[in-house]
Amino acid sequence: MTKLKLTTIPFNTMTKKCELTGVLPLKGHNVSHANNKTKRRFLPNLKKISFKSDILKRSIRLNVSNAALRTVDFKGGLDKFLKTAKRKNLSKRAQKLKFSIVSQK
Repeated sequence: MTKLKLTTIPFNTMTKKCELTGVLPLKGHNVSHANNKTKRRFLPNLKKISFKSDILKRSIRLNVSNAALRTVDFKGGLDKFLKTAKRKNLSKRAQKLKFSIVSQK
Protein backbone atom coordinates (compact mmCIF):
# COMPACT_ATOMS: atom_id res chain seq x y z
CA MET A 1 0.00 0.00 0.00
CA THR A 2 1.48 3.32 -1.01
CA LYS A 3 1.10 6.45 0.99
CA LEU A 4 0.07 9.59 -0.78
CA LYS A 5 2.01 12.68 0.06
CA LEU A 6 -0.20 15.73 0.26
CA THR A 7 1.42 18.99 -0.64
CA THR A 8 -0.01 22.35 0.13
CA ILE A 9 0.28 25.10 -2.40
CA PRO A 10 1.33 28.32 -0.69
CA PHE A 11 -0.65 31.34 -1.71
CA ASN A 12 -0.65 34.86 -0.40
CA THR A 13 -4.00 35.81 1.04
CA MET A 14 -4.74 39.33 2.10
CA THR A 15 -5.29 39.18 5.83
CA LYS A 16 -7.02 41.93 7.73
CA LYS A 17 -3.94 42.46 9.88
CA CYS A 18 -1.77 45.51 10.43
CA GLU A 19 1.84 44.79 9.47
CA LEU A 20 3.30 47.14 12.09
CA THR A 21 1.11 46.69 15.18
CA GLY A 22 -0.42 43.25 14.56
CA VAL A 23 -4.01 44.48 15.06
CA LEU A 24 -6.56 41.81 14.07
CA PRO A 25 -10.34 41.89 13.63
CA LEU A 26 -12.40 41.58 16.81
CA LYS A 27 -15.60 39.56 17.26
CA GLY A 28 -18.80 40.91 18.67
CA HIS A 29 -22.54 41.27 18.23
CA ASN A 30 -24.96 43.58 16.52
CA VAL A 31 -27.58 44.25 19.18
CA SER A 32 -31.04 45.32 18.07
CA HIS A 33 -33.56 47.37 20.02
CA ALA A 34 -35.29 44.09 20.93
CA ASN A 35 -31.92 42.81 22.24
CA ASN A 36 -31.49 40.29 19.40
CA LYS A 37 -27.81 39.50 18.89
CA THR A 38 -26.21 38.60 15.56
CA LYS A 39 -22.52 37.94 15.12
CA ARG A 40 -20.29 40.52 13.44
CA ARG A 41 -16.62 41.43 13.01
CA PHE A 42 -15.00 44.73 13.93
CA LEU A 43 -12.38 45.22 11.21
CA PRO A 44 -9.32 47.45 11.71
CA ASN A 45 -9.07 50.56 9.56
CA LEU A 46 -6.34 49.33 7.16
CA LYS A 47 -4.65 51.37 4.44
CA LYS A 48 -1.85 50.64 1.97
CA ILE A 49 0.75 53.29 2.69
CA SER A 50 4.15 53.93 1.09
CA PHE A 51 6.74 54.88 3.70
CA LYS A 52 10.10 56.39 2.81
CA SER A 53 13.04 54.86 4.63
CA ASP A 54 15.99 57.25 5.04
CA ILE A 55 18.40 54.51 6.12
CA LEU A 56 17.51 52.03 3.33
CA LYS A 57 17.02 54.86 0.79
CA ARG A 58 13.85 53.37 -0.73
CA SER A 59 10.09 53.39 -0.42
CA ILE A 60 8.32 50.59 1.40
CA ARG A 61 4.63 49.83 0.89
CA LEU A 62 2.87 48.33 3.93
CA ASN A 63 -0.70 47.49 4.91
CA VAL A 64 -1.13 49.41 8.18
CA SER A 65 -3.94 50.60 10.42
CA ASN A 66 -4.74 54.27 10.80
CA ALA A 67 -3.58 54.16 14.45
CA ALA A 68 -0.21 52.70 13.37
CA LEU A 69 0.14 55.43 10.75
CA ARG A 70 -0.34 58.08 13.43
CA THR A 71 2.18 56.32 15.69
CA VAL A 72 4.80 56.20 12.91
CA ASP A 73 4.25 59.91 12.32
CA PHE A 74 4.57 60.62 16.06
CA LYS A 75 7.81 58.62 16.39
CA GLY A 76 9.40 60.52 13.50
CA GLY A 77 9.31 58.08 10.60
CA LEU A 78 9.36 54.40 9.77
CA ASP A 79 13.02 53.90 10.68
CA LYS A 80 12.63 55.23 14.22
CA PHE A 81 9.36 53.32 14.69
CA LEU A 82 10.87 49.99 13.65
CA LYS A 83 13.91 50.47 15.91
CA THR A 84 11.66 50.72 18.98
CA ALA A 85 8.93 48.26 17.88
CA LYS A 86 8.66 44.83 19.49
CA ARG A 87 9.47 42.02 17.12
CA LYS A 88 6.44 39.87 18.04
CA ASN A 89 3.95 42.51 16.80
CA LEU A 90 5.58 42.91 13.38
CA SER A 91 4.81 40.88 10.26
CA LYS A 92 7.56 38.82 8.60
CA ARG A 93 8.22 41.60 6.07
CA ALA A 94 8.42 44.22 8.79
CA GLN A 95 10.77 42.00 10.83
CA LYS A 96 13.12 41.78 7.83
CA LEU A 97 12.93 45.54 7.41
CA LYS A 98 13.70 46.05 11.10
CA PHE A 99 16.72 43.75 10.88
CA SER A 100 18.08 45.53 7.79
CA ILE A 101 17.55 48.97 9.37
CA VAL A 102 19.24 47.99 12.64
CA SER A 103 22.15 46.32 10.83
CA GLN A 104 22.69 49.37 8.55
CA LYS A 105 23.39 51.73 11.40
